[in-house]
Amino acid sequence: MPYQKEENKIFWNALNLIKGLGPKNMQILANFFSSAQNIWKASKKDLEKTNLSSSLIEKIIQQRKNINPEREWQKLLQHQIKILTIEEENYPQLLKEIPNPPFLIYYKGNGLFNQAPALAIVGSRKFTSYGKQVAYSLTKELVQAGITIVSGMALGIDSIAHKASLENQGTTFAILGNSLEDKFIYPRNHFHLAQQIQEQGLLISDYPLGTPASSYTFPARNRLMAGLTLGTIIIEATRKSGTLITARLALEFNREVFAVPGSILSPSSFGPHKLIQQGAKLVTQTQDILNELNLTSFAKEKEKRKKEYQDKLSQEEKKIIQHLSQEPLHINQLAQLSHLEISTLTSFLTLLEIKNLIKDIGGKNYILL
Repeated sequence: MPYQKEENKIFWNALNLIKGLGPKNMQILANFFSSAQNIWKASKKDLEKTNLSSSLIEKIIQQRKNINPEREWQKLLQHQIKILTIEEENYPQLLKEIPNPPFLIYYKGNGLFNQAPALAIVGSRKFTSYGKQVAYSLTKELVQAGITIVSGMALGIDSIAHKASLENQGTTFAILGNSLEDKFIYPRNHFHLAQQIQEQGLLISDYPLGTPASSYTFPARNRLMAGLTLGTIIIEATRKSGTLITARLALEFNREVFAVPGSILSPSSFGPHKLIQQGAKLVTQTQDILNELNLTSFAKEKEKRKKEYQDKLSQEEKKIIQHLSQEPLHINQLAQLSHLEISTLTSFLTLLEIKNLIKDIGGKNYILL
């Protein structure tokens, strides 16, 4: 559609800065006008034809006087933040299915939203050693099955899920309750984690620039987590845990909710046990999740494709593979071990990355997937 041209994103971003407009009204405007630029320049008379309330039309007219679309766009470029609108092909398909989905989302990272099935893993900030062990184990096995792990980068179980994904060369999305400039990354002691996530996945938010984290922004963050995924896995949650909000939203969106049982003596088990009583799927192993979502065949197909690639490797590629493991190896060391010239080695490494058998984790350090 005409209003989805790249240059129109300048004006979609500007419109998203108008307080009180919201995704539902942005969609109304998108349906009425031929482009975001036309919306931005529309007169009061033209805006009234959309049947928006008179108070909202007045807000649009007044607030856009203080917003410079080009200047705001340059800020996004400066912070390497990208925008995806709901009409674009790679907008997350599952997110389109929820009531009143965000008209646009902001992200930093590879931009691959629809490459693999996604599951949310959330839980208590004050986790037990049992919770930590379960979160790491489930995450590791899910990413090995090709599943993308989504969480909120909060302290506790969320961060364990992200870290386990990264350590096992999986893809992970962090949904944030703030805008994506470095200075607003929250919690601050996860700033380095945020940098790692955007190298191997995505940082995602529906908040425009200049939005700090607050108690008001997290419910919307939970909404995106539940909306982006096939299901939500709860690992430890006390009686008043915000984690239960994500579970409730997942149910509202007709998504699966999975709960890991714990000790009946632990306050952290209250949330999962309550959810199980209410019909959540009890999880004792990763296969429970894959079976429930019919993802076993997806995992097997991924492994089959990997084996087919390995069977067809050239002698040079096989020589490279045999020297790689889960521990990073620099290209110079690999050249010495494989007895290949750097130029030749670089070409084969590129081919192996395309085949999804190895990964450059940064600085020309390679690992085996």
